[in-house]
Amino acid sequence: MRTPVTEMLGIEFPILAFSHCRDVVAAVSKAGGMGVLGAVAHSPEQLEIDLDWIEDEIGDRPYGVDLIVPAKYAGDEGGGYSLADIAALIPSQHREFVDDILARYEVPELPADDDSTANAVGASDRAPFSAATAGPQLDIALAHRTSFVANALGPPPQFLIDRCKEEGCLVGALAGRASHAERHRNAGVDIIIAQGYEAGGHTGEIGSMVLIPEIVDAVDIPVLGAGGIGRGRQMAAAMALGAQGVWCGSVWLTTDEAETHPVVKDKFLAASSADTIRSRSLTGKHARMLRSAWTEEWERADTPDPLGMPLQPVLTAEAQRRINRAAYNAGSGAEKLANYFVGQIVGTMNQRKTAAQVVYDMVEEFIETVEGLQQQLRTD
Repeated sequence: MRTPVTEMLGIEFPILAFSHCRDVVAAVSKAGGMGVLGAVAHSPEQLEIDLDWIEDEIGDRPYGVDLIVPAKYAGDEGGGYSLADIAALIPSQHREFVDDILARYEVPELPADDDSTANAVGASDRAPFSAATAGPQLDIALAHRTSFVANALGPPPQFLIDRCKEEGCLVGALAGRASHAERHRNAGVDIIIAQGYEAGGHTGEIGSMVLIPEIVDAVDIPVLGAGGIGRGRQMAAAMALGAQGVWCGSVWLTTDEAETHPVVKDKFLAASSADTIRSRSLTGKHARMLRSAWTEEWERADTPDPLGMPLQPVLTAEAQRRINRAAYNAGSGAEKLANYFVGQIVGTMNQRKTAAQVVYDMVEEFIETVEGLQQQLRTD
């Protein structure tokens, strides 16, 4: 396949795979697409380890790194909050509510020797989802053979764009409105990711069918369609709407290579497209995730509203570690609470496959779809 995106990135298929799992990134890049490693949960040390591993696996094939630096962030005017600053701002009623959830669902405390934060952002005093965290991550990414850097939440900060341009690295950014895409383009972004309402994780309120052509019409740079895309027919639809490729995240979560929690992976495999919700309960910003007892608790009318970013992820970080550790126990309260970010495409993610097979199936169905449309245009 040949589109402006394949030409720019040097890939065979215009399929970009966002994943927090290095195995998925490598598998998709080797299959002809481009894997993009989500780095938000990586410490600098772990990011360096994973990028070294990816490069050893894929040789000279290209790959990308995805960072999260929001446009607005509490404490920015003072240089950004530390974790201690954030912790001091969390209201006691929110702490009590989280403690109450864990107690009612009988989620045990972490053992004294738990090391689940050893390689996470929380292992330092840098606040999550911040420029203070993304700066060292960007340094490491650009010290490697990273071909593409994306910012997943708002316009990329100028320091990110400038550094990438200096190193000859392409820059992408997610957009949920045409006005967002225009700001990204004006700032110097090379590729726009038009992410519709159906997408997993942080996403806006406009569906892909409407959003993709709006953004394609608004900017004169390549656009990737995102949100509700996990099959070849959806890829063909996105490209018929004007996109030059697709950005997929959720579909890799049930692949053999994915490090998705086994309990959550099983929930995904059994879920329908109606089993997701946009909730602020994990990050403080609206993010689509699987419905679970956790999201239901935060949706109740008699509970406190989620805090903004970055307070909410700091509030819930230890609770999520406790839930994930205990969720392996079938029938436990932790199993009921366990969930993760996923898009509405989860309804068709009902078979276990390798990441490479997902790529090949998408391409095959894309070809069949396009050929089928061509047959409908025959006049003889």
